[in-house]
Amino acid sequence: MSDSNVNVLVVSAHAADFVWRAGGTMAKYIKKGANVSLVILSYGVRGESNDLWKEDGQTAENVKKHRAGEVDKALDILGIKQVEFWDLDDYNMEFSADCMERMVKKIREVKPQHIITHGPKDAFNPDHERVAKFVWEASVLSISNGVKLKGYPTAKQARIFGFEPHQTEVSGFNPDVIIDITETYPQKEAAMKCFAAQKHLIEYYMDRAKMRGNHARRCSGNSEYKYAETFSRLYPYVGDALV
Repeated sequence: MSDSNVNVLVVSAHAADFVWRAGGTMAKYIKKGANVSLVILSYGVRGESNDLWKEDGQTAENVKKHRAGEVDKALDILGIKQVEFWDLDDYNMEFSADCMERMVKKIREVKPQHIITHGPKDAFNPDHERVAKFVWEASVLSISNGVKLKGYPTAKQARIFGFEPHQTEVSGFNPDVIIDITETYPQKEAAMKCFAAQKHLIEYYMDRAKMRGNHARRCSGNSEYKYAETFSRLYPYVGDALV
């Protein structure tokens, strides 16, 4: 599946997005020896921490500290070592020219064969849609020879995959790729349980992984697939054979 020559870049809008939507896949790539880098753009203080804001006297600084603690625990469980926290404001997330340059540099630094981030449509979260566009635009700049950034040579075209959004059907999501995560599902479940600030999502994504495992079995005929994650593809598969 992968080895030390495989580089994966994951870009998560908020603190827990990468765990809900790609935690099993990330852990699987890491176990197989791939280099997995993660950028967490925000802690989700304003829009992704509703349960914490129910506490009397709550402050943004306390919410951020709590979310950072949750993320650290999840990273350890999934085995993710290469991570950056950009600490941007969320709801609504905006990207400056400096942010764009920073992401272009990150892509050129990581040299990913695969980029995993938010898909282009999320009916309930404009931050996710903005991040999808932001990462795609940065990927285009990263492969453009005319975009000169000293010390950061041009990258090669990466495959870009979109997370399955929450409220899948309402967002019009149809999976293009189903990844078996049976081996790493226990890690994913444990990582999800770190996020008490969004505990309403834990059971949802446990059920989602099981349901996608059913789809994996049905589509492949492999009865060993129990849990799975799904993604959209920005670009078509290209190869010399049907796979």
